[in-house]
Amino acid sequence: MRSNNRTGHFLLLLTVVLLLQACASRSPYEEVSDPLEPVNRVIYTFNDKLDRAVLKPAAKGYQKVLPKSVQSGVRNFFNNIYEPLTIINNILQGQPTHTFSNTTRFIFNTVFGIGGIMDVASDWDLPHNQEDFGQTFGVWGFGEGWYLVLPVLGPSSVRDSAGLATTFVLNLDPIARYTEGYTKLAVYGLYFISERADLLSASKVLDAAALDPYLQVRESYRQKRWYDQHDGNPPEPDFFDDELLDE
Repeated sequence: MRSNNRTGHFLLLLTVVLLLQACASRSPYEEVSDPLEPVNRVIYTFNDKLDRAVLKPAAKGYQKVLPKSVQSGVRNFFNNIYEPLTIINNILQGQPTHTFSNTTRFIFNTVFGIGGIMDVASDWDLPHNQEDFGQTFGVWGFGEGWYLVLPVLGPSSVRDSAGLATTFVLNLDPIARYTEGYTKLAVYGLYFISERADLLSASKVLDAAALDPYLQVRESYRQKRWYDQHDGNPPEPDFFDDELLDE
């Protein structure tokens, strides 16, 4: 029964993703599609208050209490357990070189890095990179769809949300797959706090910005996802309108 439910959910998800194919993949230099902005702003405000009340203080305490070596070990461990997800998406994106590099990195860090706590692979010229289904859908040419703000999780898009859902429908998230109950909540909590601690310096820049923070987060997110989709080497933007040039 559970398998049938997963299959049904996946087929529904696949339908949503295929609908995105009708939308051309647009760069962050083009106008954003944000018809849900009023709702998104409400969720953004909720997330911001939650962050200031809970996540940010927890992240500051995490940085203050734990030595940097321990923080680095936690970060390395989570990067390592999510490496197989990156490898799967390397394969789906048709990137044999990255597939080999990330597979080798995962093996080295798991075996010689004590389960990934130590990042020995980076010293052997096997740098960390992260791929997900949202990026894969983008590489396949699916449009990003509407901009979305998800409760707790933050900025996203229809395409990236479909990618996130794909990960869970196929049971490929390692924390969800291998932990249960309170252990799962504790591991996710540590993961989110570690991630939030790495963003403390960025939040200072956002707090000091004179611009609308909602718009700044939205555009920063789109630019980062465009950068990630092209593995750090996005095409140069074309600021010239071809129709005007034809005239």
